[in-house]
Amino acid sequence: MAGPALLVVLLTILALFRETASEMASIWWRSDTYAHGMIVPPITVWLVWRVRAGLVALTPRSSYLAVFLLGGAGFGWLVGQVAAVNALSQFALVAMLVLAVPALVGWQVARWLAFPLLFLFFAVPFGDFTQPKLMEWTADATVAGLRLSGIPVYREGQHLVIPSGNWAVVEACSGVRYLIASITVGTLYAYLTYRSLSRRLLFFLVSIIVPVLANWGRAYMIVMLGHLSGNRLAVGVDHLVYGWVFFGVVILAMFWIGARWREDDTLPQGPVRVPVTASRPSPAALLAAGSVTVLVAGLWPLVLWQLDHAAVHEVKSLASLGPIAGWQDGDATGPYDWQPRFAGADALRQAVFARDGRRVGLFVAYYRNQDQQRKLVSSTNVLVASGDPVWAKVAGGVREISLNRQPVRIRTAELRGLESARLLVWQWYWINGRWTSSEAIAKVYTALSRLSGHGDDSAVVILFAQQDGPGEADATLADFVAVAAEAIGSALQQTADGR
Repeated sequence: MAGPALLVVLLTILALFRETASEMASIWWRSDTYAHGMIVPPITVWLVWRVRAGLVALTPRSSYLAVFLLGGAGFGWLVGQVAAVNALSQFALVAMLVLAVPALVGWQVARWLAFPLLFLFFAVPFGDFTQPKLMEWTADATVAGLRLSGIPVYREGQHLVIPSGNWAVVEACSGVRYLIASITVGTLYAYLTYRSLSRRLLFFLVSIIVPVLANWGRAYMIVMLGHLSGNRLAVGVDHLVYGWVFFGVVILAMFWIGARWREDDTLPQGPVRVPVTASRPSPAALLAAGSVTVLVAGLWPLVLWQLDHAAVHEVKSLASLGPIAGWQDGDATGPYDWQPRFAGADALRQAVFARDGRRVGLFVAYYRNQDQQRKLVSSTNVLVASGDPVWAKVAGGVREISLNRQPVRIRTAELRGLESARLLVWQWYWINGRWTSSEAIAKVYTALSRLSGHGDDSAVVILFAQQDGPGEADATLADFVAVAAEAIGSALQQTADGR
């Protein structure tokens, strides 16, 4: 009786959160990085089936503490939705599915199924945030390997120049695909191959370290093959094929070596059987626990519907900046025709201002009624795409400036164009009257604003100036901000107030 009741509850939760579940599935289908997510649910079912004998000895007992925790996971899902953080909503959905087990059949059963339930979290597409750091490490390792091989290298950002040609460490070179695949498969392998916790944790650690080191070797190998073959090998499609073949060999070697210390595992037979007189939950008790679990889970889509129902109309245009003291309209010629890649904005404004022969470019993208597909902070909203044919980001950092007499840390970047033109870029976010350059804090501000009933009006503000000499662009941008920050903030606030 408990099994069918649990299945009904799980299916009901999936139906209530079908949009989040379908978003996960669509990512599995279209992304090579997260394609493994398609096999995680079937593997979880197999892992449960594998230990089914032990479940017979357990007495299902509903836990309302688990229902309370499930409600907390539901709130996490709501925060992820209002802040447009896909991963948070998806982790919360999986957590609700996992907590539904102890909620209906108790913690003893949940402990017996601990690994299968926790393995389900690998279905969440998560890990893109590691790409920038992995790309940086890969470039560092490749440069070190080339120099040890006696090949001179000039590096600027993630772009490498060697005597035989130019190379760039892009997202595909980060190794995040290898890392995520290795951790997922390595965790399952450790569980099935070892019984001691120490060996399982050690192999899990190895499954993290090995793919990172292997990716460094892969990047170095590809550049060396290209260099030694006069760029006839390891370019184009071969680049990816060689990489996956190399990775496959490394992972197989890792498993082969790990098998030398395997601990022959017999399937767990379960705890000592309970006395026959032990009480089993009645159908009425299961119905009550299942109903409460579904009601608690279903509360959060209802709250989200209410917040969405109160959403205001879309922004048609930004409020006028008005005159900027000492600055006039300038020409968007030369490098000043550059535009950042921010998609899905309700309103855009790009302008150039001139003063005493100096020019500053201004770009503002304004967002309202954001969702998982159209949002301000996104991995696809960047200054320069990795495959941009004209511009490349070669440096980045942070600095502190004063915005309306408030100290604010902003992000800086240096861009290089095809014809050696260089731009210094300053970037920060405006979230309903608050300034920040942190993507995480911007998400928090957005969630707080929506949950408090003030909407999610947000914008990115980007200033840029040509680098003609050391410090000149920095001084130009600082002079412009000193007189334009208040006008920019007022225009954004007027746009928000016009809801």
